[in-house]
Amino acid sequence: MKRLVFEPEHEQLRETTRQYIEQVVVPHAQKWECERLVDRAAYLEAGKYGLIGFNMPEEYGGGGSDDFRFNAVIVEELAKFGSVTPALNLQNDIVGPYLKSLANQEQQARWLPGYITGEIIGAIAMSEPGAGSDLAGIRTSATRDGDDWILNGSKTFISAGFNSDLVIVVARTDPDAGHKGFSLLAVERGMEGFSRGRKLDKMGQHAQDTAELHFDNVRVPGANLIGEQDRGFYHLMHNLPSERLSIAIGAVAGARETWRQTLQYAKDRKAFGQPIGSFQHNRFVLAELDTELDIAEQYIDRCLRAVVDDELSAVQAAKAKWWCTELAKKVVDACVQLHGGYGYMNEYKVARDYVDTRIQTIFGGTTEIMKDIIGRDLGL
Repeated sequence: MKRLVFEPEHEQLRETTRQYIEQVVVPHAQKWECERLVDRAAYLEAGKYGLIGFNMPEEYGGGGSDDFRFNAVIVEELAKFGSVTPALNLQNDIVGPYLKSLANQEQQARWLPGYITGEIIGAIAMSEPGAGSDLAGIRTSATRDGDDWILNGSKTFISAGFNSDLVIVVARTDPDAGHKGFSLLAVERGMEGFSRGRKLDKMGQHAQDTAELHFDNVRVPGANLIGEQDRGFYHLMHNLPSERLSIAIGAVAGARETWRQTLQYAKDRKAFGQPIGSFQHNRFVLAELDTELDIAEQYIDRCLRAVVDDELSAVQAAKAKWWCTELAKKVVDACVQLHGGYGYMNEYKVARDYVDTRIQTIFGGTTEIMKDIIGRDLGL
């Protein structure tokens, strides 16, 4: 089904993203997968291609565009290739909005030029060993010492935890205020007391560095407070819908590519003297998945239009996030089955997609949390 949400300028960026993948990512993907880390040079190249900060102010080298459809194009093309890519969605869709909408002029002048060129890699640190989706359980704390903050605590499951130069840390600054007592502090590489723990051994997405972060009496300048003091929870809630939509977009695009490659496999692979796709069961499975992916794409496109019109709600984003990630899990699982024994071999992309996709129903808010958001909105 033809998608009507994109304009010619979005398709131009899509072609640029494809060129970037072909020229920068493909030659190094196997190395990054083995080393479990994307080379920082890939971020610098992404900056040269204009794939970071196109939504940032022009005065700092950005593109000045507020159109989330550009974000979607990059997410889709990276998802089609797979997880062995720089985490550009993290930079553009998750960390970037905090720097754009909450950082003051002095902070933007300090960080945005390097962020846009790919010299500064960002991360956001919310999850803790004892607090994942339950943000109220966050124990990392920051206390005032003159003009500075003294930060203590640990974070885990932090995307770009090793590569990051600028980490937005969610910390409790008022211990007695519940969810009204969080603030966002920007911790920079090299600050005394800031250390990175082990590189987490994940089931999939090996090239996406995920780390533990530790803060031992880290002195964070008062000038590194992002947004308003004790308003961190509200800042997080404001930005989470776009993050969740980004995850949904990547889930559907990646699943569509897995399906496309499986369709070709079903046409080429023969059993009992005929293509396996010609057997009614297999034909029905591929037809069902194609239909469901088409329907998901239409909802995604409606959400994209809502973002452009500044109408996307947290509930709509939650619906997109849980449905699309669960669908991706279903699609990839069925595609492994259609590949038979070859689907279990890592030399086939479908096998890697299987383990890479599994996290999507967990990060950014689990399926269960998404359903709870929707259910509460129904008055239940």
